Amino acid sequence: MSPWEIGGLSLFILVLLFGTFSILFGFPGTVIIFIDAVLYGAVTGFERVGFKILIALLTLSALAEVTDFAVGMAGAVKFGASRKGVWAFLAGGLIGALLLTPFLLGLGLIAGTFIGGFTAMLTLELLARRRLKPTLRETLGTILGRSAGVCVKGFIALIMVIITLTSIYS
Repeated sequence: MSPWEIGGLSLFILVLLFGTFSILFGFPGTVIIFIDAVLYGAVTGFERVGFKILIALLTLSALAEVTDFAVGMAGAVKFGASRKGVWAFLAGGLIGALLLTPFLLGLGLIAGTFIGGFTAMLTLELLARRRLKPTLRETLGTILGRSAGVCVKGFIALIMVIITLTSIYS
């Protein structure tokens, strides 16, 4: 292998890992993995990563994104969260991530997303209902749903990485 091939393969594997870990931060990591596989296939003439593999990866990526959204919403709805509460969770999570990331880097991004989302949703629901116990239940339900969605999406991303690397190294 030439140095260019080694560098390209290393970059390909790094992007696969980035796609997998980006799921923790709320990014569409399965889409990143799919695009990386398509680019690798195009560069190599679809010799190792063929169209069957790409169709399987596209299907898994779509399944992961839909499942992540459905599980996250199911967790929120099951515990009685309102639409405004869910939107407050998303906005608060974004603000919390932006505030804590400069101080704690990757941990700040994760912690800020959950702490900011929790605080925003708790505040909004508490102002609307004026009762703490149901409001805490709704907020924790949203966090559980989001966490379950990330776990499912991460598992599917790992399957996608295994399929891709197996097709390359077989």
